[in-house]
Amino acid sequence: MMINDEELIAFSVANPELAFERDERGHLFIKTIPTFAISSSNNSELITEIGIWNRKYKAGKVLESNGGYFLADSSMRVPDVAWIRIDRWNALSMAEKKSFPHLAPDLIIELKSETDSLSDLQTKMSKWIENGVKLAWLICTDQQITYIYEPGKASYTLKFEEILSGGIVLNDFSVRLSNILEF
Repeated sequence: MMINDEELIAFSVANPELAFERDERGHLFIKTIPTFAISSSNNSELITEIGIWNRKYKAGKVLESNGGYFLADSSMRVPDVAWIRIDRWNALSMAEKKSFPHLAPDLIIELKSETDSLSDLQTKMSKWIENGVKLAWLICTDQQITYIYEPGKASYTLKFEEILSGGIVLNDFSVRLSNILEF
């Protein structure tokens, strides 16, 4: 049975203690909550870095791990961190901002936790890109590697000691993950 967007919103409102996603086939996935302390800390560090950059440039909106997005393939996905360009954010109605917007963020970050499957996350990253995300980072603290995904390019990796760049999506953003994450 496929659950439609309105039913998914109603289910979310009725079950605020649950976190879930829907894939493009309509399957619901209950996400692991709460996260372990180290994952929560690392996620906060990532949000802080993007937030500091965004405060300087005022280029968009930073959203944390409770925000979901309806994507073109009919899935509803929830990244650990998302960033949406300000013009795209301002084009959303207040009703869309108070729900799960039909929008692919410009940047998403997924932070692999101890309970996540790397292959499942890699598939999810490809789906983000296929649905319009311009830049996606899959950060794996256990390997100290970031997998980088961009439209029309093969994914590639950077070690935590290397400089991670925001490219054309987050102009002038860079961070060395070994300086901010615990692993």
